[in-house]
Amino acid sequence: MNIKKSMYLFAGASMLSGGLFAQTVAVSTPHTSLVIEASVGGELKQIYYGSKLTDGGLENITASGNAALPVYPVYGMNCQSETALAVKHDDGNMSLQMEVVKVESDKDASSTLTTVYLKDKVYPFYVNVCYRAYQDVDVIETWTEITHNEKNPVILNQFASAYLPIRRGNVWLSSLYGSWANEGRLLQESLEPGMKVIKNKDGVRNSHTAHAEVMFSLDGKPQENTGNVIGAALCYTGNYKLRIDTDDSEYHHFFAGINEENSAYKLEKEEVFRTPVLAFTYSKEGLSGASRNFHRWGREYRLANGDVPRKILLNSWEGVYFNITQEGMDQMMADIAAMGGELFVMDDGWFGDKYSRDTDNSSLGDWTVNKKKLPEGIEGLLRDAKKNGVEFGLWIEPEMTNTKSELYEKHPDWIVNALGREPVTGRGGTQLVLDLGNPEVQDFVFGVVDNLMTKYPELDYIKWDANMGIMSHGSTYQTKDNQSHLYIDYHRGFEKVCQRIRAKYPKLTIQACASGGGRANYGYLPYFDEFWVSDNTDALQRVYMQWGTSYFFPAIAMASHISAAPNHQTFRSIPLKYRIDVAMSGRLGMEIQPKNMTDEEKDLCRKAIADYKTIRPVVQFGDIYRLMSPYDKLGVASLMYVSPEKDKAAFYWWKMETFVNQHLPRVKMAGLDAGKVYRVHELNRIDNEPLSFEGKTFTGAYLMDNGLEIPCTHRVDYHKQNDYASRVLYLEEVK
Repeated sequence: MNIKKSMYLFAGASMLSGGLFAQTVAVSTPHTSLVIEASVGGELKQIYYGSKLTDGGLENITASGNAALPVYPVYGMNCQSETALAVKHDDGNMSLQMEVVKVESDKDASSTLTTVYLKDKVYPFYVNVCYRAYQDVDVIETWTEITHNEKNPVILNQFASAYLPIRRGNVWLSSLYGSWANEGRLLQESLEPGMKVIKNKDGVRNSHTAHAEVMFSLDGKPQENTGNVIGAALCYTGNYKLRIDTDDSEYHHFFAGINEENSAYKLEKEEVFRTPVLAFTYSKEGLSGASRNFHRWGREYRLANGDVPRKILLNSWEGVYFNITQEGMDQMMADIAAMGGELFVMDDGWFGDKYSRDTDNSSLGDWTVNKKKLPEGIEGLLRDAKKNGVEFGLWIEPEMTNTKSELYEKHPDWIVNALGREPVTGRGGTQLVLDLGNPEVQDFVFGVVDNLMTKYPELDYIKWDANMGIMSHGSTYQTKDNQSHLYIDYHRGFEKVCQRIRAKYPKLTIQACASGGGRANYGYLPYFDEFWVSDNTDALQRVYMQWGTSYFFPAIAMASHISAAPNHQTFRSIPLKYRIDVAMSGRLGMEIQPKNMTDEEKDLCRKAIADYKTIRPVVQFGDIYRLMSPYDKLGVASLMYVSPEKDKAAFYWWKMETFVNQHLPRVKMAGLDAGKVYRVHELNRIDNEPLSFEGKTFTGAYLMDNGLEIPCTHRVDYHKQNDYASRVLYLEEVK
């Protein structure tokens, strides 16, 4: 590497007592600064994180009264405090004392990498603390690289990616929780004394019950578009643990990294253990401001093909489930094409020779076409897709097998399972997880995709599912002394497979589906173009789930589908207009059987798809402004996307409950240019008469100061009235 000392990073230097050379380093993005003290021979400390400091602001930062806290606290010499790193040396010593050796920086076209090299004062044990500061988005990535030159292995008992001190005050935490079919729920709470832990122990998926992303509102109850906020996202595909320790000091102590439970790691001499990236941001524009920072960074640097518009698709799952037929797929392709869709995806049920995949209890791993269902094979489906003018994709679950499968009969040793015990099965009573720590399994999983793409290069889309976690700890591949490496090596193997796939098929669209929303994490997204938010397609519940998910992930990555009524998960009957308006706030798709729709319903979807194509650039590449939260229980939820040039916007409004003579708040818009004039046009209109402001123009200032009065009902014929109401407005600058 061509190392260049970036002098502008260093705010100042002075001589400390004892002859130490004090070096203050500012790691900066366009609008933020992280200031650390890296005195050679001393402990690495953090002084400041917040709005960007000028040279004048940096000059006396060490005299500001800010506490200088360790950047990467280690265990052994201050045992009462929470730590990021804890080890056991070969001689049994469990302590560390890390001191700064040197600081180096290297700059490329988009970022500056700053590396602080640390060494234990006694042992040949080393930690590199790394920061990547982007020059076009306000996100800093940090991680550590741990290695040693001790004679024998060192046991890593704790190995967080990073620690961030947050000054106490009226600090609130926003985090996401949930379960299957109820993912991405928002929890907001004041941080109080004690320990808050957010964790995952699934082994395969990691965002069903909790998320590895949080936001800290620093000056009171969280607000969407005002207030100072720190956001943090751990980019890891496996088990994680976030700890927030509010002790008797003046700080909340935030740690994030791999969950060390049952994962002690034996680090060999000269082996490098690289912890996952923790991405963090600071915003003075509230929660939505932090979200905008994450979305820009995600699209530009973390999401596969983040600059490519996503296609509008129909997925077969809720339409036919396992009842795949050649004629049925052709019919669904013709229907989505007639409505203006661009892609058809055949879901589960298309494979299995010896064991036909007719339910969820067999055939995983046997990725051969079921010729009884599809006599003309994938070739026939690709031909029909071309005939109908749409692209074609299909579903796989390559990390899994069933006890009832040819793969398991041939390779029973490939599964994750406690040694000497009967396998613990999952979905369908027969599902098992393949051991991705095993290179042979990695080759097999890569081959699932590679064989399909080699045989059918016209495939446009892969839906990659994972419907089971690790339920029994054990690996026939790992040695008896390395069984605790199972979770870490599974995800190292998973990443190796994904890297191979992306190296060979960089433009292939791949969705991360894992029993629904189990893989919404920036550790996955370098290899996936999008994720399935939830198996629950109920539009009302999706408002809540997609709201929370939008805190960290952009609309382009959030698959959101129009489904049937009654809904297949909640059995709630929601009007098609409302279902469309919710789905159009993410990556629009359909999860329905079109032949069961009326001509009127198909026509409404056709118009909606055409309208979505108009607003797609704004929704998928614009800046989000959340306006009124469904969690505030005010009867309304509303958000909008604004183009970077602020010349276009898409405004969404959903009524969340209905009472006679109810009074709903007026929603003020945000993110517009106050000096510009915008024309308003309603999309997906079902009213007999247009809204009073249809086609009218308003200044950005008026829309942000006052908003528009949205009727709480639709003006439709009596027999079409219902208790739901929703609106999508398209704003265009009048030039």
